[in-house]
Amino acid sequence: MTELLQHLINGLSLGAVYALIALGYTMVYGVLQLINFAHAEVFMLGSFAGFYATRFLPQFREEPRFLVILALAMAACAAVGLAIERVAYRPLRDKPRLNALITAIGVSMFIQAVGQLPWFMGPSPHFFPSLLPNVPLFAVAGVSITSLQAVTFGSALALMTGLHRLIFHSRLGAAMRAVSFDGRTASLMGINPDFVVGFTFALGSALAAAAGILVGLGYPRIEPTMGVMLGLKAFVAAVLGGIGNIRGAMVGGVLIGLTEALVVGYGASSYRDAVAFAILILILVFKPSGLFGRAAAEKV
Repeated sequence: MTELLQHLINGLSLGAVYALIALGYTMVYGVLQLINFAHAEVFMLGSFAGFYATRFLPQFREEPRFLVILALAMAACAAVGLAIERVAYRPLRDKPRLNALITAIGVSMFIQAVGQLPWFMGPSPHFFPSLLPNVPLFAVAGVSITSLQAVTFGSALALMTGLHRLIFHSRLGAAMRAVSFDGRTASLMGINPDFVVGFTFALGSALAAAAGILVGLGYPRIEPTMGVMLGLKAFVAAVLGGIGNIRGAMVGGVLIGLTEALVVGYGASSYRDAVAFAILILILVFKPSGLFGRAAAEKV
């Protein structure tokens, strides 16, 4: 029982990161019906933004320094998300959906390739600086929680709570939901769809950057291709919860994290990636709309 509880705690910490990344996928899909495959690379850029920010920030107390670097990385990736939407996706908004999907894959590969250039990040791994100490906070009956696990889960929970309040309890959130439901009608009601879509990209990218910082703290080895597998698992989480559903992305991320932690904890670590994609296949076969999604007829 003690071992199970420890694995559940580890899974919650990992699942919180998946949930933050999955929210970017699900929000963009909600307003544009587009799978932004470049989102995984924005997550990677968030880790590197934090990595380089530590070189230029003076040394001061650990907690404020972590918050400053987190804010800088989120701001940098929000700008990247805006640029991607403006340059790559907006010109294709009235084109067939397949064009935008292919472009998303192209943007993802382009960012990976640029990231591996020697004068930028380079192909070799980098080691994320230790911004916060990783010490046991408390242990009860053999179950321990470290400071980094608490920071990861607490930061993710705070960001997801703020996002939930923004989406469901603000005028901007109402505009986002209106554009998601029917962008053309929303524009007739005085809502600027271009602004809403751009803001959605920026917001999702900022959350991915936060996930990048948290991953850098917990798994300090970062590299330009680090977003590929984590991004795919976060996409599985978004599909599991119901792509386009905010609450579903949160729940899906936690479920994927818990599943992976249990698989690794009980001696099947070599199957940790296979299990995530097995879940994707099962959910597409038996409930394509996801746990919280609703089936909708598509006109052809």
